[in-house]
Amino acid sequence: MTDDSPSASEPAPRRKAWLDYRAVWRWHFYASLFCMPFVIVLSLTGAVYLFKTEIERWIDRPYDQHALSGSRSPAEAQVRAALEAFPGSVPASYELPETPQSAGRVVVQHEGVATRVYVHPETLAILHTIPENERFMRFLFRLHGELLMGDRGSNLVELAASWTILMIVTGLYLWWPRQSRGLGGVLYPRLRMGSRVMWRDAHSVSGFWISAMALFLLATGLPWAKFWGGYFKSVRQLTGTAVAQQDWTTGSERLGRSDGASAGGEHAGHSGHGGGGRRRGAVMPSDLAGFDRVAAAVAPLDLEHPVVIAPPSRRGSSEWTAKSMTPNRPKRVNLVVNGDTGDLISREDFRDRHIIDRVVGVGIAAHEGRLFGWPNQLLGLMTAGGLVLLCVSGLVMWWKRRDSGGLGAPRALERPGGSPGLLLLIVLFGIYLPLFGASLIVVLLVERLVLCRIPGVRRWLGLSPAGSAA
Repeated sequence: MTDDSPSASEPAPRRKAWLDYRAVWRWHFYASLFCMPFVIVLSLTGAVYLFKTEIERWIDRPYDQHALSGSRSPAEAQVRAALEAFPGSVPASYELPETPQSAGRVVVQHEGVATRVYVHPETLAILHTIPENERFMRFLFRLHGELLMGDRGSNLVELAASWTILMIVTGLYLWWPRQSRGLGGVLYPRLRMGSRVMWRDAHSVSGFWISAMALFLLATGLPWAKFWGGYFKSVRQLTGTAVAQQDWTTGSERLGRSDGASAGGEHAGHSGHGGGGRRRGAVMPSDLAGFDRVAAAVAPLDLEHPVVIAPPSRRGSSEWTAKSMTPNRPKRVNLVVNGDTGDLISREDFRDRHIIDRVVGVGIAAHEGRLFGWPNQLLGLMTAGGLVLLCVSGLVMWWKRRDSGGLGAPRALERPGGSPGLLLLIVLFGIYLPLFGASLIVVLLVERLVLCRIPGVRRWLGLSPAGSAA
């Protein structure tokens, strides 16, 4: 998001500031170089994921348009039909139908695999079956959250997100108008001053307009990451703010468990239509009629769809759970119901949770584009598009400005001075983003001990002989 950045061939400015412009520019360049591929992938997959509910409804439309000649079959019968389709399986969850024409949705655990079974609501015919982790939005979720690489991918995404935060913050500093003679190039791009100015303005202006929302999306995504999520849990334990069970999961926990209890898993908020909560394992309930008794108790409460019923995870227990798994998390409700009598044992609304869980929950809903309807989706879509534009325009700017025989990074000072402002900024980032701090130490050590000692590499990267990071 540079404005009037000096080229790599220009001499270093003599005037020193508390926050050195050239040092900030170098950090912005290298952060952008690392982040660009990840930002593009995460922006595109995140843009699609904003419409997860609509996409899944479109995919499931063949199973939700049944004209019934009579009444729907009981939930017990639907669950039993699903179990008979997979001999030896046990029920993990049952989803209350959104409309009378909707197929029954039962998740069963069979040979360690959670499988979704669509049951005809009247004839009990099996309409479709699919393992939870093979659903299209589950694939997209894994690509967005972990690059299909498990916890290692989650750490890589977190690392890219951390450096992207630094990229945006340093970009805002570079964008800040110092000698501007108008709003052109500051609040809107100048399109008639040549391609170089046009691309520079497109980069800096779009970066300014999306920066706040982009930082918000990055910050609200961190609790789901494997490393930062564990770091956050540890801080909550040290500060006495931890809860027995938080409403989002981290790392590979997001992918759902073999018991099918999550019935679609969580992207710590990118949850599928399934029973939320972390359960020890699915077991065969003593009486499948509990599904009907719990459904009868929950239906009049008019909870936000999808509402998922799960049997007890302990043999002999009569405590069933029913949960609204709506993507708009402030409207979620957790219920515990006696499966033998249908009596409500407990109810937990969003307002009953710890303030930290409520703040994170609101952030997750906004991150998913579900907090305030289609305007939230539009805002997320515009931010994703703006991030892609930032990457493309930054790449074009680099290509136009680069020097032959070099990477094109801003050249380091021969005698680098300290930049206390930048140092303070990086230290604060390292505390808030420990994975970023660890990667930064590795980068600085490699640069000082290896890269700056190889003349050809040093010249290509634009490093100073002293191995300055600035």
